[in-house]
Amino acid sequence: MSTEKSPASSQAVFEPAHARSRRLMDLAQSAALAVREPLLDAFRSAMVVDYKVDLHDIVTVHDKHAEATIRAFILEHEPRSAIMGEEGGQIGAGDIQWYVDPIDGTANFARGLAFWCVSIAAVINEEVVAGAIYDPVADLMFSADLDAAYLNGKVIRSHAVADEAQATLITGYPVSRDFRLDGREVALANMGTLVETFSTLRRPGSAALSIAHVAAGWADAAAGFGVNAWDVAAAILILKKAGGRYEPLTLGKVAPGSLDYLCPGYIATGEGANYPRLDHVARSISETRIAKAAERRVRDL
Repeated sequence: MSTEKSPASSQAVFEPAHARSRRLMDLAQSAALAVREPLLDAFRSAMVVDYKVDLHDIVTVHDKHAEATIRAFILEHEPRSAIMGEEGGQIGAGDIQWYVDPIDGTANFARGLAFWCVSIAAVINEEVVAGAIYDPVADLMFSADLDAAYLNGKVIRSHAVADEAQATLITGYPVSRDFRLDGREVALANMGTLVETFSTLRRPGSAALSIAHVAAGWADAAAGFGVNAWDVAAAILILKKAGGRYEPLTLGKVAPGSLDYLCPGYIATGEGANYPRLDHVARSISETRIAKAAERRVRDL
């Protein structure tokens, strides 16, 4: 039996890590750009929406078509790939694990609100090594490799005001799911604390794009309590390489010490931020849900 390696296999073995990271970042950007025109053509047109978990979880045919295009593009250029997509689940096999959200912020996309994006991340040995978040409406490409974070090809650094009383926070909390998990009164009280603490609070509706805005220094912090790997994997690398801080929260849904992009909650802050009340509220939400999850496990024994 021949032991000769294929070109793709040889490249994977001998390619330096930083060069591979740069190449995968370029691939992620190209894959995102491949769906730009069809998504822009569909945006603010008449479209049919469907629902997944509940009436707050929207999907369109454009999500599915865009994911299929991205998946095909990646596999054409990097066959040794496994791809986890929001719509299509896990496919393929290889040493590169991709996380793809074809439209993060589908509810905005479906209603004509210009805050949605394409998010693509590459993971090797459980480490995010490349990512791209593309905002087609504004034509903004946020990206990162192992060396730096970029906006339209230029290196960026995050920066945040030091005092949370003067800061801008982006969060989607609470939604109806949070009412069920935390209780309506508790969830509204948590939101009230955040509203009173921060100078500005915004709920634009895309975790990936919100964190990218923190990385760019356009917002000071973001927090979320219901995200998936395809929402945040690329954003985490972009924020960290821009000098920001990302604190994952397990929320009782994954084991302590789980990889940050697999955790369903997060606190994301720009460089220079010191936001104790945000940290307290977010961590208390996570700790309460962890305790409730432990109680459920005991009852189920």
